[in-house]
Amino acid sequence: MTSFKILIRLLLIGAVFQQSLFARSSPKVADAPGSHRFSIQFDGRERTYLLHIPLQYSPAASSPLVIVLHGGGGNAHNAIRITGMSAKADSENFLVAYPEGTGYFKKHVLTWNAANCCGYAERENVDDVGFIRAMLSELEQNYAVDPRRIYVTGMSNGGMMAFRLACEMSDKIAAIAPVATAFNDEECAPDSPVSIIMFNGRLDEHVLYLGGQSTVARSPRTDRPVAETIDFWVAHNECYKTFLEEERKAVVRKTFSGGAGGSNVVLFTIKNGGHAWPGGKKGRLAGDKPTRQISATELMWAFFVSHPKQ
Repeated sequence: MTSFKILIRLLLIGAVFQQSLFARSSPKVADAPGSHRFSIQFDGRERTYLLHIPLQYSPAASSPLVIVLHGGGGNAHNAIRITGMSAKADSENFLVAYPEGTGYFKKHVLTWNAANCCGYAERENVDDVGFIRAMLSELEQNYAVDPRRIYVTGMSNGGMMAFRLACEMSDKIAAIAPVATAFNDEECAPDSPVSIIMFNGRLDEHVLYLGGQSTVARSPRTDRPVAETIDFWVAHNECYKTFLEEERKAVVRKTFSGGAGGSNVVLFTIKNGGHAWPGGKKGRLAGDKPTRQISATELMWAFFVSHPKQ
């Protein structure tokens, strides 16, 4: 066989492998472990998400589901790389969904419509809450999702969307874990307690820890201070106002316990932290360097495990 034919065969094998890795399954069920791409027709748009099935998944046993929301300008693949959540799912045996926002390009520079942010999704008033509900309904029909163990995390604009889901889907979501983000929803009125674990850096120039308008954010907006966010969720969840504070090196943890339905509110403050996923990878080449003192992925999963919906 000539070298040219060998090259063509290798390219064909690679194409088949890539298709199987992120397959557009029809019907919307995939049995093999790994990441699979699906689409939903919703509100006049084709919406997409990736589903990661862990190595030990069995339809005979109910499984937790973690929904991971990419940051503004990102996509599902970006969220997988930054968070390392798929690897965590394989080791702990839970499903992970990576929904994608909208934008002028179908696969890149995507955003979420979350309060006063961001980009295309906000300008077009995209119904992202409705899309997530539709995706979740599809997943519950096709996989053994435990309805008491549905969790959401996200970074930056994705974290803002996680807060919006906690406000409008508290009937479904047990806990959220926003990272490097702000809670700006002035009309938030959840029906049920939602446990919260947050990660914010003191030196974040995109989402200011003390609130206000960032000088580097692409779209001008005013963010709520982290302290006000904590106050809101402590009050909503009916947690004790007194808290346990622990400090290790440059990381401070505050825990507000005793909330309704077993809910807690936890804040991790990274004193020297910027706009990054603690323990993860940079969002982009010129992005802030994540701290290595803690792993947001590890800590939020431990929090999720101990906070199912009551």
